[in-house]
Amino acid sequence: QLQASGGGLVQAGGSLRLSCAASGRGSSYYPLAWFRRAPGKEREWVGVIGRSGLSPFYADSVKGRFTISRDIIKNTMYLQMNSLKPEDTDVYYCAARDGVPSSYQREYGYWGQGTLVTVSS
Repeated sequence: QLQASGGGLVQAGGSLRLSCAASGRGSSYYPLAWFRRAPGKEREWVGVIGRSGLSPFYADSVKGRFTISRDIIKNTMYLQMNSLKPEDTDVYYCAARDGVPSSYQREYGYWGQGTLVTVSS
């Protein structure tokens, strides 16, 4: 089970941190990823982090602005979003899969409910 939280309204240039709490058997061993989707658009991969919490990978659109981290003890993933832009407005989802880290949403079998991030200009 995945529980995403932390969304809200922020002005452009501001920061926000999302959390994704994972629970369930084996979840601490799964790679965790963030995706986002605006209304009427395809779900877009944001980034992924392996079970060790090291060496996250990012989409080019967020590289240098977003940071993914993972607290192994709490089994929680975070998405620190800085220098937010209006185009970052989306519903953000966390996902997990039993396998290697991936950027393909179809390879993820476990999804959180999503949390809305709105960036005003």
